[in-house]
Amino acid sequence: MNILGYLQKIGKALMVPIAVLPAGGLMLGLGYAIDPTGWGANSALATILVYGGKGIMDNQAWLFAVGVAYGLAKDNNGAAALSGLLGLLIIEMIVGNVAVISQITGVPVEQMTSSEIIASEASVSAFTGIIMGLVAAALYNRFHTIKLPAVLGFFGGKRFVPIVTSLAAISISLVMVYVWPAVYGALVDFGIAISEMGAAGAGLYGFFNRLLIPVGLHHALNQVFIFDLVGINDISKFWSGTGELGVTGIYQGGFFPIMGYGLPAACLAMYHCAKPENKKKVGGILGASALTAILTGVTEPIEFAFMFVAPVLYVIHALLAALSLYIAASMQWIAGFTFSGGLIDFVLSYNLPLAMKPYMLVLQGLCFSAIYYSVFRFAILKFDLKTPGREDAEVAEVSNVTSNEKAALYLKALGGHANLTSIDSCITRLRLSLEDVSIVDEAALKAIGAMGIVKIGANNLQVIIGTEAEEVAHAMKQIPANQDLNEIALPS
Repeated sequence: MNILGYLQKIGKALMVPIAVLPAGGLMLGLGYAIDPTGWGANSALATILVYGGKGIMDNQAWLFAVGVAYGLAKDNNGAAALSGLLGLLIIEMIVGNVAVISQITGVPVEQMTSSEIIASEASVSAFTGIIMGLVAAALYNRFHTIKLPAVLGFFGGKRFVPIVTSLAAISISLVMVYVWPAVYGALVDFGIAISEMGAAGAGLYGFFNRLLIPVGLHHALNQVFIFDLVGINDISKFWSGTGELGVTGIYQGGFFPIMGYGLPAACLAMYHCAKPENKKKVGGILGASALTAILTGVTEPIEFAFMFVAPVLYVIHALLAALSLYIAASMQWIAGFTFSGGLIDFVLSYNLPLAMKPYMLVLQGLCFSAIYYSVFRFAILKFDLKTPGREDAEVAEVSNVTSNEKAALYLKALGGHANLTSIDSCITRLRLSLEDVSIVDEAALKAIGAMGIVKIGANNLQVIIGTEAEEVAHAMKQIPANQDLNEIALPS
């Protein structure tokens, strides 16, 4: 499958967990509004709302592991979803546990740097969940019909998928144990380097904060700028009033125009650009996501809705975030948040001692809403980006057929032996030479299960079908040249 097509499938699979996130954000925001100082310590209702919201927002990794695996499995089988969750739990127990990391690396816990310990705590994120969802779905699609020797027959088929996923998760964990802290530490060092750059540093922080959200590494920069890793501690100092007027809060104010104005306007643009028959379906999700962002500043439901299906839009979003933080910091328009840059935090921080001209952030937000709507609408329509509601119609794939049966289907869709001068394969694709490429039934190839078709020159074609390519190619060669293919009905 071509990369954009695969990203589109990921985007569609993400819509299931994304639909859950607004509920968590709203509960957290309302709980904080009821009890802004105690977060539930002073109110039973706030306690219920806050911890109910945390049950969703703090477990995004689980939601994405299950949702992505389920959404990408060929038959949306629960075995794939269970395998995704299983793999994530393994990563969580290995990479998210400093004692286990110490045992693997031989470095005593007391000798680990604070960055390494924080990296371990931040290793299980929505990104980790998505990765395990992708892995589990791929393994399910490859092995859910596997047949083992009779003595191991119980572990064949769908029961084999959690086993192989567990092995994959262990391998991923071992890589992460060594790679993740190094990458995390490098980002921390980068954050420290730009923290002395004033407004320009705030802009760079805003850019990389958004850009790194898909991989969960934005937490590294947050530790530098808004928490207390190097003494900036922007959030705590702003709310306690112990910071410096005009300086403390510059890493927060610029987020309000993005979270409460820009991204909700992007939702409106995506809704307006959706196909008419899909507007009702996507309108509910986009509307709930926009409302959540406005009230609470929780933007993950919006960002995950387009970051994979339209990566160029996500880069634009990161650039606009950089511009917003730079403008707010330069002009010293400052408000703060304890949770995120939504209306609730804006109202609560409005009259605090270190707030400066927060009303100007409203004007800036209105300007950014116009920018976001215009840019998103133009880019979506101009480049035909597959944002929610604009996905290509899918054809039903052939399932529950043997490799020999599938080979016959592929052979007929390609025009039969008479049209094929050579049949070869690599790991994931059929490599074919044809007399006439024009008679190939591409729709049928995709319906059979092809994930992509690549034309090379006038007479060469590659059909991407996954790891069964070699087996299918061999089966195609075994079909007699004189076999009548007319009785085979191609899917449409």
